[in-house]
Amino acid sequence: MVESIPATSLLGHRPLCGWSASKDLSGSKRKVYDGACRIPVTEFYGRRFSVVLLLPRSRSESLLDSSIKALAMELTKEHSQREEERIPRSWNYQIDVETDRKPGVWPRENRADNPSLHNPLLRQERMGCGWLGAIFEWEGVLIEDNPDLEKQAWLALAQEEEKSSPPAFILRRIEGMKNEQAIAEVLCWSRDPARLRRMAARKEEIYQGLQGGIYRLRNGSQEFVDILMNYKIPMALVSTRPRETLDNAMNDIGIEGCFNAVVAAEDVHRGKPDPEMFVYAAQLLNFIPERCIVFGNSNIRLRLHMMQG
Repeated sequence: MVESIPATSLLGHRPLCGWSASKDLSGSKRKVYDGACRIPVTEFYGRRFSVVLLLPRSRSESLLDSSIKALAMELTKEHSQREEERIPRSWNYQIDVETDRKPGVWPRENRADNPSLHNPLLRQERMGCGWLGAIFEWEGVLIEDNPDLEKQAWLALAQEEEKSSPPAFILRRIEGMKNEQAIAEVLCWSRDPARLRRMAARKEEIYQGLQGGIYRLRNGSQEFVDILMNYKIPMALVSTRPRETLDNAMNDIGIEGCFNAVVAAEDVHRGKPDPEMFVYAAQLLNFIPERCIVFGNSNIRLRLHMMQG
């Protein structure tokens, strides 16, 4: 079959020089030479050849194709310019170069690890998810809380001290603070230590008189504490109430022996939103703050504690 292909061209066909048929204004056909030579396309199907002649296109079709290509190029250029404007040229990514990691140490050092133990089993237990402590707030978590009584106590103290009554947003701001902290830093009634102690004690007396010494556990709090005790998870209790008040209340409701540590108003300098009492409770439990779960009455307080840890 190869021998039957004539040697006139590489594909066995003579080249077609650019003669094309066109019509003039009178409607008669005539040949026009466009100065180009083309070789017919030859396709091979099994044992036979198929020849397809490529006839030149008219001038109007060529102009139409060129205009379409130009429009497509303009649209592509406009789209690329918009993408460059939308996407910034520089990305200020914070690349983790691991400068704080010792060479050749992987994975990252666990803050719960304690190499001084010299016991791989104890170190593994500390780095596991079972090594944790629980920190509970007193009011609003374990026992029922009544914020209206707290506001009434502050208003009554302001009347006794002949101070202007604090507005509602101030009362919301001092929730969870120590009495001395609220009087000195927010209410600005006095900064004298003796007067601060006197007014703080008087405010607590007013609150206890309104509260009546009646404490009620919240639904499910006793069962939850019992479960944690069953699994031997260390627990701490934090509150800005005086220690005497906390001890009497825990004895009344029967949870005096459930907590490994109790942090009261006398143990810290500041209350919420400062995380001091949570950090101190973690120290009493011999845990780092990252390994303590805080059960609080406000998500904002919990976020502040996590930021501290």
